[in-house]
Amino acid sequence: MTPSSGYGLLLYAAIAIIALIVLIARYKINPFIVITLVAIGLGLMAGMPAGSVIGAYEGGVGKTLGHIALVVALGTMLGKMMAESGGAEQVARTLIDRFGERNAHWAMVCIAFVVGLPLFFEVGFVLLVPIAFTVARRVGVSVLMVGLPMVAGLSVVHALVPPHPAAMLAVQAYQASVGQTLMYAILIGVPTAIIAGPVFAKFIVPRIQLPDVNPLEQQFINREPRARLPSCSITLGTILLPVLLMLVGGWANLISTPGSGFNQFLQFIGNSVMALLIATVVSFWTLGLAQGFSRESILKFTNECLAPTASITLLVGAGGGLNRILIDSGVTTEIVGLAQDFQLSPLFMGWVFAALMRIATGSATVAMTTASGIVAPVALGLGYPHPELLVLATGAGSVIFSHVNDGGFWLVKEYFNMTVAQTFKTWTVLETLISVIAFGFTLILSELI
Repeated sequence: MTPSSGYGLLLYAAIAIIALIVLIARYKINPFIVITLVAIGLGLMAGMPAGSVIGAYEGGVGKTLGHIALVVALGTMLGKMMAESGGAEQVARTLIDRFGERNAHWAMVCIAFVVGLPLFFEVGFVLLVPIAFTVARRVGVSVLMVGLPMVAGLSVVHALVPPHPAAMLAVQAYQASVGQTLMYAILIGVPTAIIAGPVFAKFIVPRIQLPDVNPLEQQFINREPRARLPSCSITLGTILLPVLLMLVGGWANLISTPGSGFNQFLQFIGNSVMALLIATVVSFWTLGLAQGFSRESILKFTNECLAPTASITLLVGAGGGLNRILIDSGVTTEIVGLAQDFQLSPLFMGWVFAALMRIATGSATVAMTTASGIVAPVALGLGYPHPELLVLATGAGSVIFSHVNDGGFWLVKEYFNMTVAQTFKTWTVLETLISVIAFGFTLILSELI
C-alpha cells in the first residue's frame, strides 16, 4: 500500500480516534481489543508495510510496559503495605485533623503537589491512591472528591514545575533559568491546581455516579482492624523515600563528579524503578515486620494485590502501541508540519505544538520534548527574552485533552472505577482546564514582566 500523507493521514488518525471512543463508550467492546484493532487498522490505512505494523505495535507496547508495568507493580505493593499496616489510615487521620473533614480535598492537592515534584505522573498516582481511598472512606465522600484534586496536583507539577523530569527537559531546550522557572511555575501552578482540582471537583463530582463496589479500592480498604497503627512520620517517610531517592538521582551531577563511580551509584538508586524497589523492600520492614506481620503475611499481601492491576497494565501498554503507530505512520510529523505553516509567536507556538503532540501521542513528556525541540531554535533566533515562560507554555500544552491513547487516562479510569464517558467528563476536562488556565496565566505574566 502506498504511504498516505498530508490531510489524508490526519483524516485517518481522526477517524481512528473517533472509532476508539465510539466502540468503547457506545458499544462496550473490550478496550484492549479495540485499541489493538484500531491501531493496526490505522497503520494499514496510513500505508505502513503490513509486515511492520504488528512489529511497530508490539514495540510500542513493549517500550511502555517495560517501565509502566514495573512502576504499577511496585507502587501497588508499596500501597498495599501502607494500607494493610494502617499507615494510609494514619496519614488520612492526620490530614483530616489538620485540614478538617470538609477540606480533605485541599489536603490531597497539597500532598500531591509536594510528592509529585520528582515523580512521573504514574509513579505519584500509585503512591498516593491508597491515601485517597482511605481519606474518601473516612470522610464519607466519593473517591473522586479527593482523587481529582490529587491528580490535578500531580499533573500540574508534571507539566510546569522543575525539578520534575518533564519540565527539566524543556528548561534545558530553551536554556531557561531553573530558579526563575520554578518561581514562575509555583506562581502559576498553585492557582491552576486549585481551580482544576478542588474547585472543579466540587462542580463535577455530584454529577458522576460511581458503582457501589470498586474492586481496586477493596485492595486498600478491606483489611483486618489493627489496634496499633504505624506513626504518620514512619508512613510518610516510607512513601517519600522514593521521592528523595529520585531527587538525589536528578541532582547527581551537582552532588558528585559526572562519570565517577559515586555519580553512577546516585543515578542508579535515583532511577524511578530502582527507587520504588528500594522503598517497597524498606516497607516490608517499616510497615510489615516492625508492625508485627509475618513474612508469610507480607508475601500474601504482595501476591494478592497484583491481580487487579493486570487490566490496567494491558490498557496502558495498548495505548503505548497506538502511540508508536501514530509516530511511525507519520501522523505526528504531519501535525507538526501543519502547525508550522501558521505564523505564531514563540509562546503560542510552544503551547500549540505541545498540545497537538499530546493529542496525537498521548504522552506529556513526548509532547514537551518534541515541542521544545521545534520551538527553541525559533525562539532563540527571534531573541525571545523570557525562555522561562516558554517552558511554562509548552508544559501547559503538553497536558491538554488526555484521551484513550494516554496511559494516565486508563489509570484514572480503572482505579476510580469509572466508565470511559465518565473519565472524559472528569479526567479529560480536568487536564484541559490545567492546560488552558496555565497558558492563560502565562500570557498574563508575559505582559507583566
